[in-house]
Amino acid sequence: MKTSTRARWIVVAIVVAAFAVIGAFSGSGEGDPTVDVGAPSTDAELTTPWTTPPDASTDAPFEPSTTPAVPTTPAPTTPPSTTPAPATGPVATTRWILGGIPIKGRAPKTGYSRAEFGPSWTDDVPVAGGHNGCDTRNDILRRDLQVTRIEPGTHGCVVLTGILHDPYTGARIDFTRGRRTSSAVQIDHVVALNDAWQKGAQQIGAERRRMLANDPLNLLAVDGPANNQKGAGDAATWLPHNKGFRCRYVALQTQVKGRYRLWMTRAEHDAIARILAGCTDAQVGAIG
Repeated sequence: MKTSTRARWIVVAIVVAAFAVIGAFSGSGEGDPTVDVGAPSTDAELTTPWTTPPDASTDAPFEPSTTPAVPTTPAPTTPPSTTPAPATGPVATTRWILGGIPIKGRAPKTGYSRAEFGPSWTDDVPVAGGHNGCDTRNDILRRDLQVTRIEPGTHGCVVLTGILHDPYTGARIDFTRGRRTSSAVQIDHVVALNDAWQKGAQQIGAERRRMLANDPLNLLAVDGPANNQKGAGDAATWLPHNKGFRCRYVALQTQVKGRYRLWMTRAEHDAIARILAGCTDAQVGAIG
């Protein structure tokens, strides 16, 4: 009897335990497709947040994010360059150079002399035409005059006669070499040396000044009286009487000052800018 009663209690205990286990499994929700796994978890071990709930329509396991969600923003665009695009054409190139030339006041003329720019018309200079066995004056006469006649025995150097279509006045000048006639055609420094001295040439060194004085870019064969009238004037104080040449004239001045790192006054800069505003590439022509 006692054995039978003990056996019944054992059976009852087993049944109760079985129901408890079944109840525990049915309340866990594991594997239940209706469970909202995107809801915040209260389990201590699930503390890592995720950014979006898993897709209930796929069987792929959901991996929680290890970092907080960050709003998506467009990648920043590269800011435009502050360096001007390379200029094309004579006018655009000249304007670009003009924009890079410093604007300052004139320095004192103290210490200026022609000798600061080396011997007049020396061939001993590293510029176009330098070291060719001919002085700079005759180099420019041969370049700018037409129908020239060269003195025999000078290795094609010395110009005896020629015709100049003067860029400053537009007049025709018949040139004849001689003590009384040569001055009818003079070689002008487009950027006058005195002007250059007051606008940076004091600081560029003796060799660079010698180059400036003999660089064909800075030299023109012109009417003597017109050259004397110009003197040391810049574009704010003197322009060629021949208006058709003004575009090229100011472009040459700009190119020379850019090449030799000289500056301009505000009045000079603005005068050149006004003229260039009405110029065409054909009027400026090839430079350099």
